[in-house]
Amino acid sequence: MQTGALKTVLCYGDSNTWGYNPHTGGRYDHKTRWPMALKELLNQGCPADEPAFWVVEEGQNGRTSCREDPVEGDRNGLRQLIPILESHKPVDLVAVMLGTNDLKIRFNPLPYDIARGVQRLAAAIQASHTGPQDHAPQVLIICPPPTVDAPGFKHIFGNTQELSQKLAPLYREFAREQGAVFLDAGELIQSSRADGIHLDPEAHRKLAEALVAIIRETLRGGGIV
Repeated sequence: MQTGALKTVLCYGDSNTWGYNPHTGGRYDHKTRWPMALKELLNQGCPADEPAFWVVEEGQNGRTSCREDPVEGDRNGLRQLIPILESHKPVDLVAVMLGTNDLKIRFNPLPYDIARGVQRLAAAIQASHTGPQDHAPQVLIICPPPTVDAPGFKHIFGNTQELSQKLAPLYREFAREQGAVFLDAGELIQSSRADGIHLDPEAHRKLAEALVAIIRETLRGGGIV
């Protein structure tokens, strides 16, 4: 049951937040995508016309943490962030799951640089005045699961398995440094073997289920790092 003001959670990510289907190349339906599954789970027990949580999907295919993409164009997550936050203000919590697209060969990536890019997003959220009473939203950094070997996007990503496996410890360290909440999605789910990058339906559901308790606890003031 709802016990207070409506809480807004903004899910900020790439194609795995948008809901890219690795089996068809299309988009999963509203019930399958993890932000919408999260909305359903957070509002269990609430009247349909009085939800406790409003969940905003902000996923974009190809979005990077803070890199300009010379091939795909307008994909810089840091540059897009503040206008998006302001358009949904007040935002209680921002769940950021980015970094997979930073693995692309064209960026010549290093794990440290990718993790620092995501930390820059957390810092920008914390410096914003887009939360309740013009305070900053809480920040939840989600490290995406490592990629797996599959031919689907190898021409863009190359062999990124080893590189992607190095991200979680760095994300955890920088989240703690930033005072943000952290979740290693790779401890819960795996990337689909259909293309090595995106998530199968069951992974979307598992991620949403794991986030429910973390978000509730964080918004009660007891952030988990």
